[in-house]
Amino acid sequence: HRLVLGIAVALVCVPPLLILAFRQHVVLEGFTGQDLSESRTMIAELLRGERLVPPPPPPPAVFTTAEVRRIKPEIVTADRKWDRLSPDLQQRVLAIYRVMREQYGIEMVLVEGYRSPERQAELLRGGRATNAGAWSSCHQYGLALDSAPMREGKLQWDMGDAWTRRAYFLYGELAVQAGLVWGGNWRSIKDYVHVEMGDECVRAKRARRQQEGQGR
Repeated sequence: HRLVLGIAVALVCVPPLLILAFRQHVVLEGFTGQDLSESRTMIAELLRGERLVPPPPPPPAVFTTAEVRRIKPEIVTADRKWDRLSPDLQQRVLAIYRVMREQYGIEMVLVEGYRSPERQAELLRGGRATNAGAWSSCHQYGLALDSAPMREGKLQWDMGDAWTRRAYFLYGELAVQAGLVWGGNWRSIKDYVHVEMGDECVRAKRARRQQEGQGR
């Protein structure tokens, strides 16, 4: 019975112990062999340290090229003001940007932050960039933003390109490490540019519904 008991205990205990031992080692597609635990530590240190300041924006022409107008026309008129976003979201994303720039040599750019309910409704009607109506998106509460990697002075969107795909998947992994929801992990629609503060957004939407109910 001791042998049987020993085998049973091993079967129960060994898998969790292995998971605990190796869970810090994260391997992403395109980042084979790189241990991102160092990135997690760097993000944590940045969030505990001094207040991070948004980087200078790229030239306005970056958002109005012929390619952007063809592929992502909605960002031409998008709001890119950092001060209209939640301060907590700002700091988390700026920490991600710094890690990507300093540790991986990838420059990220804010392409859209706050989105008014009117703009949200317009995008939905036009079938562009969203399937959510007014006040249904975290953008309306300053709790979501969209970013894109920039290479050779141009924003990159093509997930069929190896460099671009690696950049977005790294962005997503770091977003999760920073406690954010990444749109690339969604099941219904993959929104690789998007990150949001999920729990805070749920509370903001609930508060708005309660206010609307009280006003009736």
